[in-house]
Amino acid sequence: MPSIYKNADSNTQKTWFLITGFLVFVIAVGWLFSNILQSNAILYFAVFLSIAMSVGSYWFSDKLVLSMARATLIEKKDNPELYRVVENLCITAGLPIPKIYIIEEQQLNAFATGRDKNHAVVCVTQGLLQRLNKTELEGVLAHELSHIGNKDMLLSTVVVVLAGVVSLLANFFLRISFFGGRGRDSDNNRAGALLIILGIVAAILAPIAATLIKLAISRKREFLADADGALLTRYPEGLVSALQKISADVIPMRSANTATAHLYIDSPFNEKQNQNWFINLFSTHPPIEERIKALKDMQI
Repeated sequence: MPSIYKNADSNTQKTWFLITGFLVFVIAVGWLFSNILQSNAILYFAVFLSIAMSVGSYWFSDKLVLSMARATLIEKKDNPELYRVVENLCITAGLPIPKIYIIEEQQLNAFATGRDKNHAVVCVTQGLLQRLNKTELEGVLAHELSHIGNKDMLLSTVVVVLAGVVSLLANFFLRISFFGGRGRDSDNNRAGALLIILGIVAAILAPIAATLIKLAISRKREFLADADGALLTRYPEGLVSALQKISADVIPMRSANTATAHLYIDSPFNEKQNQNWFINLFSTHPPIEERIKALKDMQI
């Protein structure tokens, strides 16, 4: 069976481009603020931080995400039916069987993470297992396996760490600009004052830009995973039905976190979709109505 995952190589390139871009960005910000505050130590710190977090995000971001979700690893004997569904889909997709985690939450949700298909994880909530029928569960799991097949779970997981670091770094620089920042010579030095202003603007805009990149990546990949999941099961109606139930679910998730919200098949915050373009700009997921329409329009 030819692979349905035609986006895999592209997402690998995007991941390395993102990590490289993050390295350059943090070093550039460090250089800017080292000039503002006349301290080379800030530049050295930025270089160290960018390298450490890029390496760490690749190797350990999945563990961080699972910890934040309070997920528990299960074995085949713990839920044979769930394992059987995952195994059958993996055989069809030509993927290794991932580790399976369960979140003890009643909300209908799921996500995939891991740095590659040989170190992948599929995570589902207890509510998903209890309230979806077999074809609906297959649709959701096929969606998550498609994230693995397309190699975009690493991309989206790395973004969790890197976007968070950019926000923390920007906040740090914003604080030292206000409380410790000085111009090159004095407060009357126009060049120094201009650098401080630019630094403050950069510190404010950097986390916003990082968030928009994260959300844009998330929305696009959900449509792709829906389509590839439907191709995997050959039954898009299963995922359509599952998405309808997920959309109607109003049960909150106690472990929901804004840093990891974009990983889930739908936002864990049960936010109502708004037609206002500005509100949708900051939404972690495309409207489920649009995803359902795209699935119904598929020709399989």
